Amino acid sequence: MEHYARSIIPVIEYNYENFTALERTIADFFIQNKKKRDFSAKAVSERLYVSEASLSRFAKKCGFRGYREFIYQYEDTFREKKSRPFADNTRRVLDTYQELLNKAYNLADEKKFKKIAGMLFQAERIFVCGVGSSGIAARETELRFMRIGLNINSLVDRDMIRMRAVFQNETSLVIGFSMKGQTEEVQYMLQEAKRRGAGCVLVTARNNPDFMEYCDEVILVPALDNLEYGDAISPQFPILVMMDLLYACCLEQDQERIDAFLQDTARALTNP
Repeated sequence: MEHYARSIIPVIEYNYENFTALERTIADFFIQNKKKRDFSAKAVSERLYVSEASLSRFAKKCGFRGYREFIYQYEDTFREKKSRPFADNTRRVLDTYQELLNKAYNLADEKKFKKIAGMLFQAERIFVCGVGSSGIAARETELRFMRIGLNINSLVDRDMIRMRAVFQNETSLVIGFSMKGQTEEVQYMLQEAKRRGAGCVLVTARNNPDFMEYCDEVILVPALDNLEYGDAISPQFPILVMMDLLYACCLEQDQERIDAFLQDTARALTNP
C-alpha cells in the first residue's frame, strides 16, 4: 500500500454492531469485496438477494443520504496499487501499518480533537487508564502529555483504576482506553467519574451509542481482526496514532507556553 486512500470501509466496520442481520449481510459484502464490479443498486440487490430499499437504509445508517452517495465514495476504495519488492513478512508488517493509517485518516475528526484538547487544558487533574496493551498506551500518553504542562497520571492496575474512580470530581478529566469498549475497570472508572461530575472520554475501536451515556466524547481508533495478539505489529499502535493527533491539536492551544514547557523538560532530561 503506497498512499493514504479515502475509504468508507472503516465507517461500515464501526457501525457493524448497529446493523440488523440483513444489513450485516450487505456490510460483509462491501467489506470483503476486493475488486471493482457493477455496484448499481439493481446488481447488488440481485447478488445479495436483498431489496434496493434495504441498500438505501444500509447507506443511511452509514451516514450517507442514500445508496448513490454511498457507492460513489465506496468506488474510491479501488485504486491501482504498485507491487513492492519486499519479503512476505516485511510486506505484511508494512501493509498492516498502512492499512491502520488509512483507517486513521478516515476516522480523524479534527473538531472533536480540538474540543478534547480544550477539555485537557481546562481540567485540573487528568487520569488516563487502560490495561494490557491499552495500559502501555496509557503510560506513553502520560509521558507525552506531561511534557506540555498537563497534570496527567496513567492508571494501569485494575484495582487502582477502581479505587481512583471514587476520587473524581468536576475538576477532573478521565480518558479510558479499551479497544473493544468492554474492559470492566475502564467502564467502571468512566461511569463513576461521570456520576461525580468529571469529564469523560473513551478511546475505543467500537462504535456503540450506549457509550455516550457515560462519556462526553468517544474517539474511534482504527482496528484489525486479532490485532491484540501482536503477531504483526504492536497492538497499542492504533491508540497512539490517535493520541498523536490529539497531541498535535494541543500544541495549537498556547504555543508559546507549551514551547517553554517542552524546552524545560528537555533541559531536565539532558542535565543530570
